Amino acid sequence: MATLVELPDSVLLEIFSYLPVRDRIRISRVCHRWKRLVDDRWLWRHVDLTLYTMRPKVMWHLLRRYMASRLHSLRMGGYLFSGSQAPQLSPALLRALGQKCPNLKRLCLHVADLSMVPITSLPSTLRTLELHSCEISMAWLHKQQDPTVLPLLECIVLDRVPAFRDEHLQGLTRFRALRSLVLGGTYRVTETGLDAGLQELSYLQRLEVLGCTLSADSTLLAISRHLRHVRKIRLTVRGLSAPGLAVLEGMPALESLCLQGPLVTPEMPSPTEILSSCLTMPKLRVLELQGLGWEGQEAEKILCKGLPHCMVIVRACPKESMDWWM
Repeated sequence: MATLVELPDSVLLEIFSYLPVRDRIRISRVCHRWKRLVDDRWLWRHVDLTLYTMRPKVMWHLLRRYMASRLHSLRMGGYLFSGSQAPQLSPALLRALGQKCPNLKRLCLHVADLSMVPITSLPSTLRTLELHSCEISMAWLHKQQDPTVLPLLECIVLDRVPAFRDEHLQGLTRFRALRSLVLGGTYRVTETGLDAGLQELSYLQRLEVLGCTLSADSTLLAISRHLRHVRKIRLTVRGLSAPGLAVLEGMPALESLCLQGPLVTPEMPSPTEILSSCLTMPKLRVLELQGLGWEGQEAEKILCKGLPHCMVIVRACPKESMDWWM
């Protein structure tokens, strides 16, 4: 069996890529070879800083010392401070991130107060922006903002962003490259606002509405009206009925449909009713049912047998993947 000393650089780099950032820096002190490998730009393609509470100056050090043109994905929290009065994510830091890392494509921000950070500070190269439990300024997503901001943005995830509301949804039309939208726990978005917003976002190819106060029936009705060419839909089944699901019948481009529990009501469509609706979708290739408690039951057999051209996935709600950059 080969020892660590005998392993080639490519294998050691792969092993080191699974280490948290702090441990990567520590192992650079082992020997000159490991220091050289830790300095390799390949090792810093995907960086997760949410595991730590760090001072802003530490973040600046990481940015200047390790993050460079190879960085593609960055995940960090808004708690980059050691005391409650210390600054969090600053416009200067985010601007420097865009200048130092010109190939940054995905930015995930967690528990960040962005209320004093203008959206123009974000790196212009972003294709995916994820906001999890973040505070944003009311002006962030208004239509009146500069339409040239984030010109390459294709996907935006808004998960438990309390300030997000109807007018913000309509303001997303400023991102002309946007094709994927995920709304999670955005309780200020109303059924009327969703309908009006999707009318202006008719070019979306993927939509997820999870854990919101909106009923599944009203969400599907808005989708059927305005997103005729949507390819992927994922939503929680709260308020879902057979007539509500039937509005998707004949959707010409729908390839993937995921219905996610666990709020199953008596109005929930039966497996036979789900099968009937899915058979009218000519391009459907993936049907996923999560957290409905149908695993290994007759419902799964009915769907698998009735949809031989589809990949039918019936399972409990999966744990969040650690490979967050995928």
